[in-house]
Amino acid sequence: MTLLIILTVGWLTTSFFGKKIFKIGETLVEKIPFVRRIYTGSKQVVISIAQADTSAFRKVVLLEFPRRGLLAIGFVTGESRGEVQRLTQENMFNVFVPTMPNPTSGFLIFSPSDELTEVSMSIEEGIKYVVSGGIVTPPGLKVIEAKGLKLEQPS
Repeated sequence: MTLLIILTVGWLTTSFFGKKIFKIGETLVEKIPFVRRIYTGSKQVVISIAQADTSAFRKVVLLEFPRRGLLAIGFVTGESRGEVQRLTQENMFNVFVPTMPNPTSGFLIFSPSDELTEVSMSIEEGIKYVVSGGIVTPPGLKVIEAKGLKLEQPS
């Protein structure tokens, strides 16, 4: 019976009329003051996780941001090139530091490798960690390297 209900609901929501009914229901939920905040916030989190492009990120790192003594999770997107690298004395990395509540926006930081600490979590785990606001902690989170980052070239 449960399987039949799940199949029927799935079929209804993917059909033309089901999409209309779902949209009407969503509009009604969005008109309820307290429920609207919870529903739209949850919907944004689910959409952000589902649409996250993890192939752009190479490693998950910790870095002191926005000031010394505070740590933020960042995603290394590659080595700095061009004018950024030419104007600095050290080998710099591009690090994306996402913001909340919308992790698709954030800061692009150019950081030397010795100021980045690699952590043992996958890109997907890092994104879930940030999107959940730290609620979904990856199991066995530990620092891989005390200081410095080594970025292997993708195969």
